[in-house]
Amino acid sequence: MTLLLSGSLNATGRLSWGKEKMKLSAGMLVAVLVLGGVGAGHATVRITDDQGGRIGDYLDKYQRLRDAGELIVVDGVCLGACTIMLATMQRDRICLTSNAKFGFRAAWDIGSNGQRVTNHQATELLYSMFPLEIKHWIAQQGGLTPETIILQGDELQRLYRLCPGDAHVIDLGDHHG
Repeated sequence: MTLLLSGSLNATGRLSWGKEKMKLSAGMLVAVLVLGGVGAGHATVRITDDQGGRIGDYLDKYQRLRDAGELIVVDGVCLGACTIMLATMQRDRICLTSNAKFGFRAAWDIGSNGQRVTNHQATELLYSMFPLEIKHWIAQQGGLTPETIILQGDELQRLYRLCPGDAHVIDLGDHHG
């Protein structure tokens, strides 16, 4: 696909609009628009290795992405608070590659001795936010505990769609908190 614009360079090197046609490839146009900030709110977010973090940070992040209409491509590991996307994003704005893995575990805080301590209230809040089919799967695995349970492969693909045309996704890198 090629975009045709009328224009030519004058003697000073400036673009002047005339009858000649200047071709810009679609790829070059996209690069100009993205680098120039136009359409920056419409980039696809790819998650490849997200270990989770603070629940509040993830709630804020996914609410912003949802409000902007972003598409989330899960192309690797999404653990702990990262899984909040399943509660926050619209189902049609999430897609998977065959590498997608969701890891669910109890929420925790750092105790007075520096060890992880399960935060039961935050764990209940986290669990209550998930869609019914995710809650059902978690319950079948014994619930949210300090041990991570992994949802992947066919089980996951029965719940969420595979990404069509995955080659067209812009990789924005890992997204941590």
